[in-house]
Amino acid sequence: MKQVTNAIVMIRPMCFRSNEQTAVNNYYQKQGQVIAMDLTAKAQYEFDALVNILKEKGVQVIVIQDTPDADTPDAIFPNNWISFHENGDVGIYPMFAINRRNERRPEVLEEIEAIGFTIENVVDYTTAEDQEVFLEGTGSIVLDRVHRKAYCAISPRTNEELCIEFCEDFEYTPVLFTAYQTVADKRLPIYHTNVMMGVAETFAIICAESIDDKKERKNVLTHLKQDGKEVIIISEVQMLHFAGNVLQVVGFDEKRYLVMSSAAYYSLHKGQLQAIRKHCEIVHSDLSTIETLGGGSARCMIAEVFLPRI
Repeated sequence: MKQVTNAIVMIRPMCFRSNEQTAVNNYYQKQGQVIAMDLTAKAQYEFDALVNILKEKGVQVIVIQDTPDADTPDAIFPNNWISFHENGDVGIYPMFAINRRNERRPEVLEEIEAIGFTIENVVDYTTAEDQEVFLEGTGSIVLDRVHRKAYCAISPRTNEELCIEFCEDFEYTPVLFTAYQTVADKRLPIYHTNVMMGVAETFAIICAESIDDKKERKNVLTHLKQDGKEVIIISEVQMLHFAGNVLQVVGFDEKRYLVMSSAAYYSLHKGQLQAIRKHCEIVHSDLSTIETLGGGSARCMIAEVFLPRI
């Protein structure tokens, strides 16, 4: 089993904007205007810049164009609706926002197969939407693929029972907890696990203080440490700059990189950056429009491809 891959899918947006349907529980989204530039063009510019950086490092970036025919303001975040696994399985996930369900397109799977990947089986959880039950892919579940653990922060977008069902289907051990952020002096659940933690091969970045329950916090940290991860702690302020929304990838000559936004990078202090660089190089890019209006960052933009190749 591998924790990291050099092949990723990214969806180039066609109708990016702040999604009113997700703003009800994504407290990272900010309403308002971006100065004097079309939002989709600005998001495309940030998207293309990140893609170019990753390609220059030797990452195989499979860019798929969003369709202009559907209302898909969050298409730039494919990791919420699809995941790809080493045994050839693909997971398809139920989405909280009705307009996000338009992002699920069969032609994405067809394009992946056309370039030489093998899909053996599709595990489709989308009928859970009929019961208002959601599990938004690797946004909801942060996977330690080597140690077969699924870190899952329960929220309106992440159902506990469905997370356990996923773990049974894909043979993971669930590590369940609730993570919070402060919104208008209230502690409210964080919408996705992958904004408060990321798991790499030999280290993990986590906002431990977001897990209010001390037993749950200790349990999560114990699992990470038992599996040999160096735990790099970030603050809630850094988490709000998307310092937990990170992903490790592989480039030329098997070199490892940690992908994050520039906002995340500049929020980290010297000691945290040094801790990360003991394990891999950091690459970052400005994603300010995507972060501000979309409420997601670098990791949300990437769906890792672990499928076997033909």
